[in-house]
Amino acid sequence: MDLLEYQGKQLFGAAGIPVSDGRVCTTAAEARAAADEVGYPVVVKAQVLTGGRGKAGGVKLAADADETERIAEGILGLDINGHVVRTLWVEHASDIEREYYLSVTFDRGAKKPLLMFTTEGGVEIETVAEENPDALVRLHVDPLEGFQPHHARALVYGAGLTDPSEQKQVSAIVEKLYRCFEQNDAMLAEINPLIVTPDGLVKALDAKVTIDDSALGRHPELAELRDEGAADPLETLARSKGVTYVKLDGTVGIVGNGAGLSMSTVDVVVVAGGSPANFCDLGGGASADSVVNALEVITADPQVGSILFNIFGGITRGDEVARGILAALERIDITVPIVVRLDGTHAEEGRALLAEAAPANLYVEPTMLDAARRAVELAR
Repeated sequence: MDLLEYQGKQLFGAAGIPVSDGRVCTTAAEARAAADEVGYPVVVKAQVLTGGRGKAGGVKLAADADETERIAEGILGLDINGHVVRTLWVEHASDIEREYYLSVTFDRGAKKPLLMFTTEGGVEIETVAEENPDALVRLHVDPLEGFQPHHARALVYGAGLTDPSEQKQVSAIVEKLYRCFEQNDAMLAEINPLIVTPDGLVKALDAKVTIDDSALGRHPELAELRDEGAADPLETLARSKGVTYVKLDGTVGIVGNGAGLSMSTVDVVVVAGGSPANFCDLGGGASADSVVNALEVITADPQVGSILFNIFGGITRGDEVARGILAALERIDITVPIVVRLDGTHAEEGRALLAEAAPANLYVEPTMLDAARRAVELAR
């Protein structure tokens, strides 16, 4: 779950990381009042979960109340990369002497948190890594050891910071950012830029935070921050029905049981010359109701030209899946063809149920590859 900038800054502020004074607003009048509170000049920032806000006109400087209100009116309702601006963050503008970059992310390959720091902030970190990799200091933290002061020192000295005050401030922020990352079960906590003001104050000018969805049960206060308006409507529908679903760009809707099999099915559809419309995992022990819920989500996508069920029964029973498919056909008006491959526990009983009902738009195939080829052909 990605947080909006202001939500990330609130987390940073609670962790003791210096941030600019700001207010969240949803109207131009609120933006004007917020600017009066934090003091001029101010920066009015669009709050959307996408990059390129500045280039799209979503970040602007205002010198007084009238200008703030006029700018806010122009940014609200702006479409930035498909995201409509409904929320603004108005903060006191900061003078910038230097820009740094600091982040903590989870390195899946190393299975450890990764700290990154560079004095070349204010640009995409990928650009720094490609054009000047020696300027980027990377350091893993062993989770069994945990964060230690030497980690911050290694980053600071490795990046070439020489001013004692900056060294001290950056080191403190590194530790606080790591604690924030760890305590909130984040996958990413990024400050870009981490600025140094002309009077030597180091603070976070931006905030990018991604929380591990799987940990939201431990953080109900963070789960409430989800911006449902910015989420894909199909993924929101799936979440409300308890369906594990990721929207993709293709035409073959996919349903599997288990993440591994579902991902393999996505790959097989591509091998068969098609394009997956989604990733959908029924999980172990799928019931008829869960099959109905999955089909309700998948058929709500107008891009879907066919649906492929790839089920290998272990805990999941093939006859239960078959009953779910038939129940869905009774409850939902499904016009696209459905291709089913059933194997494993009670697969023969499931195939028998489907053969007996014999819906006009349902096809049963013996193997995974056969099913993928048929689904791709029907989607065309």
